[in-house]
Amino acid sequence: MTTQLFMIRHAESLYVSGAERTRGLTEQGQEAVRQVTAIMNEIRVDVVVSSPFGRAIMTVQGIADERGLEILTFEGLRERLITSPEQEVPNEERLAAIKRSFSDPDFAYPGGETTRQAAERAMPVIKDLLEQYRGQTIVMGTHGNMLTIILNQYDKAYDFTFWESTTMPDIYRLDFQGNVLAGVERLWK
Repeated sequence: MTTQLFMIRHAESLYVSGAERTRGLTEQGQEAVRQVTAIMNEIRVDVVVSSPFGRAIMTVQGIADERGLEILTFEGLRERLITSPEQEVPNEERLAAIKRSFSDPDFAYPGGETTRQAAERAMPVIKDLLEQYRGQTIVMGTHGNMLTIILNQYDKAYDFTFWESTTMPDIYRLDFQGNVLAGVERLWK
């Protein structure tokens, strides 16, 4: 019995210092959400879940609305903090920290969260969803780091290079046989 998990990375959102949880989508991001909703239109969806962050919820809202489903949010699926929210870090430094965090899962920039810590809070949610909705279809609003961290728990080939290749938005279908990841397919562009 196959369970499908559609991991949908949020659409484009401008960074706003101090607004990590609440920042919304750009105009381009809103247009991309319409495309995501259209791609998912022909797919049966049993449950929609998300990170509690606004941009992730907004990206899957149309999918839920078209089916009359509530979006269930899970704190364990929130985006990983790379640095302290109060700390401004140059982009190249932030990218170097993300890269190192995938080769050293216990590394964190001061004030940030390690890959291991993020996985330890997200994976119980994933395992519970796979158990509760076995044989069904789950749509999940997520973030680039969390998408990569979750996939990395099943296959180490999903690393910094993979993270760099993802787009905003992005859609990956994960096929599970029980709790075993049996296949991954990218559906976005």
